[in-house]
Amino acid sequence: MEWLLPVAGIVAAVAFLILCIGIVVVLLSVKKNLDHVAKTLDGIEGQVQGITRESTDLLHKTNRLVEDVQDKSLRLNAVVDAVKGVGTTVQHLNSSVDNVTSSITHNISQNEEKISQVVQWSNVAMELADKWQLRKERRNAPNFKSAPLNEQVVKEDIQ
Repeated sequence: MEWLLPVAGIVAAVAFLILCIGIVVVLLSVKKNLDHVAKTLDGIEGQVQGITRESTDLLHKTNRLVEDVQDKSLRLNAVVDAVKGVGTTVQHLNSSVDNVTSSITHNISQNEEKISQVVQWSNVAMELADKWQLRKERRNAPNFKSAPLNEQVVKEDIQ
C-alpha cells in the first residue's frame, strides 16, 4: 500500500491540472466575451456621443426658436393692442354719432312748430318775390306806359 499514496498524489495532481485547464478555458472564454462587450461599448459610446451632440444642437435650436416665438408674440401683442385701440375709437365715434343724432332728433321734435312756421314764412316770401319779379317785368314791358291802368291789373298785382 505504499504505492497508493503516490498514485493518490498523481491523481490529485492530474485532477488539479484538469481543474486548472478548465479554469483557463473558462477564463479565456470570459476574456473573449469581455473583449466583445468592450468593443460593443466602444461603439455605443461613439453613438451616445453623436446623440449627445445632436441633442445639444437640437436644444440650442429649440431655445433660439422659443426666443423668436417670444419676440414675435410681443410684436403681435403690440398689433393686437393697436387694433383694440382702433376698436375703442370706433366705439367712441359710434357713441358720439348716436348722441348727435339723438340731440338733433330731440331738437327737431321740440322745434317742429317753429320749423313749420319758418317753412310757411319762406313760402310766403318766395311768393312775394315771384310777384315782385312779375311786377318788374310788367313795368319794363314796352306797352306798360301806354296801357291804361284798370282794376283787373291792380288786383292781379296785389294777389
